[in-house]
Amino acid sequence: MLLRTAHARFVIGMLVLTAAFYALPEYRMYTWAAIGLSAAAAVLVGVRKHKPSRRLPWWLLAGVLVSFTAGDTTYNILTDHLHQENPFPCLADGFYLASYPLLAAALLIFIRARSGSGNRAALLDALVPTAGLGLLSWVFLIAPYVRDTDLTIMEKLTSVSYPLGDVLALAMLLRLLIAPGRKPLAITVLGAGVSGLLVTDVLYGLRQLAGTWATGGPTDAGWVFFYAAIGVCALHPSMTQLTLDRQTAPVAVHASGRRIALMSFAALIAPVMLLVEDLRNEVHDALVIAVACASMFLLVIARVVDLLRAQREAGARERALREAGALLVAASTEKDAAAALRQAVDDLVPDGEPYRLHFVAEDFFGDTPPPHLAVMVEVASLPESLAAEFAGFEFALHATVLGSGRTATSPARSKQTYLAAAPGRLHSLRPSFDALMAQGAMAIGRIGLTDEVSRRSSEDYFRTLVQSASDVILIVGGDEEIRYASPSAEHVFGRPELVGSPLTGLFAGTDHAELRDLLSRAHLGRGRQDGIDLTAIRADGRLLQVESGCRDLRDDPTVNGYVLTMRDVTERRQLENDLTHQAFHDGLTGLANRVLFQNRLEHAAVRAENDGSTIGVLFVDLDDFKEVNDTLGHAVGDQLLIAVGERITRAIGPLNTAARTGGDEFAVLVEHAAGPDDVDELAGLIVAALGVPVEVGDGAGGTHVVSGNASIGVATTAEAGSTSELQRQADLAMYLAKGEGKNTWQRYRGDLHSGVVERLELRAALNDAAAAGQFVLRYQPIVELGSEDVVGLEALVRWEHPTRGLLGPDQFIDLAEENGSIVAIGNAVLREALRAFVGWREAAPDRPMRYVSVNVSARQFRTPGFVAQVRDALAETGARPEWLLLEITESLVLRDAEKVWADLRELREWGVRIAIDDFGTGYSSLSYLRQMPVDVLKIDKSFIDDILHSDEQLALVEAIVSLARTLKLAVVAEGIEHRDHHDVLLRLGCPYGQGYLFSRPVPPDQVTAWLAPEAVVS
Repeated sequence: MLLRTAHARFVIGMLVLTAAFYALPEYRMYTWAAIGLSAAAAVLVGVRKHKPSRRLPWWLLAGVLVSFTAGDTTYNILTDHLHQENPFPCLADGFYLASYPLLAAALLIFIRARSGSGNRAALLDALVPTAGLGLLSWVFLIAPYVRDTDLTIMEKLTSVSYPLGDVLALAMLLRLLIAPGRKPLAITVLGAGVSGLLVTDVLYGLRQLAGTWATGGPTDAGWVFFYAAIGVCALHPSMTQLTLDRQTAPVAVHASGRRIALMSFAALIAPVMLLVEDLRNEVHDALVIAVACASMFLLVIARVVDLLRAQREAGARERALREAGALLVAASTEKDAAAALRQAVDDLVPDGEPYRLHFVAEDFFGDTPPPHLAVMVEVASLPESLAAEFAGFEFALHATVLGSGRTATSPARSKQTYLAAAPGRLHSLRPSFDALMAQGAMAIGRIGLTDEVSRRSSEDYFRTLVQSASDVILIVGGDEEIRYASPSAEHVFGRPELVGSPLTGLFAGTDHAELRDLLSRAHLGRGRQDGIDLTAIRADGRLLQVESGCRDLRDDPTVNGYVLTMRDVTERRQLENDLTHQAFHDGLTGLANRVLFQNRLEHAAVRAENDGSTIGVLFVDLDDFKEVNDTLGHAVGDQLLIAVGERITRAIGPLNTAARTGGDEFAVLVEHAAGPDDVDELAGLIVAALGVPVEVGDGAGGTHVVSGNASIGVATTAEAGSTSELQRQADLAMYLAKGEGKNTWQRYRGDLHSGVVERLELRAALNDAAAAGQFVLRYQPIVELGSEDVVGLEALVRWEHPTRGLLGPDQFIDLAEENGSIVAIGNAVLREALRAFVGWREAAPDRPMRYVSVNVSARQFRTPGFVAQVRDALAETGARPEWLLLEITESLVLRDAEKVWADLRELREWGVRIAIDDFGTGYSSLSYLRQMPVDVLKIDKSFIDDILHSDEQLALVEAIVSLARTLKLAVVAEGIEHRDHHDVLLRLGCPYGQGYLFSRPVPPDQVTAWLAPEAVVS
């Protein structure tokens, strides 16, 4: 109550003095001095009441307040009584400036008391924002004074000293606030007060530079807040915690979100200031900004180096703990365990750092085992004999490891472990030391248990010793009957009483032979006797995996039986099985992966070689899977892969292996085939199963029906001599199936090997052909059937192969579609055709040739940015949009219609015309045709060939022409090879046509012949 009264009196007094300061201007000198001295008196009262462990910093804070007050009083006397006008510099400045080192010294003592002097991370974190805010102080407060030519050297030095003092105080404040640990209220109040001082000083400096400073303004309230905050801080009981040595080593500083935000803001100050000065064309502080940037960069690098070093040390500690665990497991005596602990500590402590590890054996009489967690102790507080062992060290970690359990007549033996080193190193090693002591406790407990079994004859004592052990310990007689079970057996097996029951009753019948073999090895003293996994059965019928070990102590009269130790490892083995499954199975489909497939193939090949059976390998590759991903998204693609994997698994049955070996690639191993025909039949079943459309979800509530068609390559050991050759043949056969039109399967045949290899070589060469300029264009005229004038040209691509000569599109277009090079080829054809057509139009602007027609594949059209590529090609070549006709297929507009139609409408809005190529061979309905954003229908050659001999074909062509006329679409008949075709089509009202009757596709230099006046193709 008294303290709350002191708080209230002080706060009320400060409010009264502040009100008097503003209300009575003629007494401001006296009220201001009263405010400062009251705060200093409050600090002295707080020190006397709470008696902090270190009083010096509080006296320094009182000195700060007195110094500030002396400066204010001196200044007021000089101006109000001696009538000096703005005396500067003067004695008052000396008092003001003296307060900054006093404040910094007080904060430094608080920092050392709370977190020591070695917390490098906290120091670096404090320096980064200090450097940034110091730069602001330079730009806005220091630099104007430095560049002011009207000031003397002494005036400049005095003016600059104020912001430098603020920067010093800011650095100390940030270091104090960033120090880890729980912060008492006194620190919060102190930080708020110092922050108020710094902000007020900045405002004072800015107003001085602007010439608007006047005593008695709102800025003075900031200094009043500083005085009041220091007083309240000293009067609060938590002030004693600011100088309480609670930590003996630095605490790790973690990068919280607010700290990262603060450091990021500070790091951006320098570039922002440089940008602002550059925008104003007033770059005066480039050197200072560069130094600030370099300083912050070096500070951040130093912080990163600390983090990397800490990470390396953590990795070394983890490795040392693993190695120690292995040594402790192998230890058979306490001496071995101590040696393992010494080796582990030596690995944990960095090379070159002094340390000392000491073990002390003591009797333990308590009922509750002491914890093995380490505590930090002062060496000076240890017994004299122990303190002598750690001469030269100030602190040590102390942990207790309990040895053999006590009886009514003898105590337990405990191992007191002490590790002395530098305080910082002890703190960083403490978690690892705790883990190491836990491992040591387990090892010593195990060793002690084994010793007690062989040394003690009393079963009651033995039960007391092991009753808290989690591992099950059984003593079994030569008749395999359980004679003793540790209390943990009831928890593990769920059976309240095991003594007298047969050992085999605890285990599954399938493991009885392995159990007897373990007992036999223990009896003979040969072979593996530890780490044997057996399947146990709980009383509730649940199966357990137990790791078992056995020792034959039948010759020991105190035991007279086999000692079995068992540990429940069910969850651990389940985790190991899960990890093993993930290592050998595909994460998406759950099928075997490439590694497991290869392993089973190798084993199957060995069996086939021994028994003469036939094995087969099927390589399955989805057709046009990339289009599914590109058009419908990867979520749909993943669902399709899962469905395909399920269908393949159902088709091949449980005796064969299905695997996913790549993105859209699967493999099937047929192990039990009677002959190659069985493998062929299985391939046909898979093709049929995948040929049924798949309905999949897109993850957003929508569904899509997609094709799972695949090409399958088949190979058997009847043709292959090794597993690698078997897989290579299946791969070649798969590519042969791709070339046969997809959605089929092909068996490898030796006579087709060269053809498949040639196809693969062409496919590989396509990747570089476009860049090498190996594709050339041929142009076929599109004529008006009535006048036979050339009204357009269709650009047709050919491959000028360096070794095979000129190749037609039927030899490489499908391959280009497969490997994606069709996109590059299509872009090159589009640009070259437009460039050539622009030249011909400029050469003969009066000729009726109006456009050039370019084929666009579905894959090229669906490529993101295709519409922009067309626009760029038109702009690059200078072609007008109406000069371009893009030919697409019906399948393109039927799949993903909404997106495709939107792109088509955008192209038509520019003036580009759209044609449906090979019309009539697709599946478009009349309703679709009416809505399609197209301009031209091109009747496929297959309809034209039979119009002279088939009334049905003639009627069909007539219907197409009539339909196009109704829908106001132009019609071009393809493949006109005879004059009779020409006459019939003209009579049916078909306006345009192309074919060998008029001209074969010709090189560009022959097109100029059609540009001559009155030229008609023939």
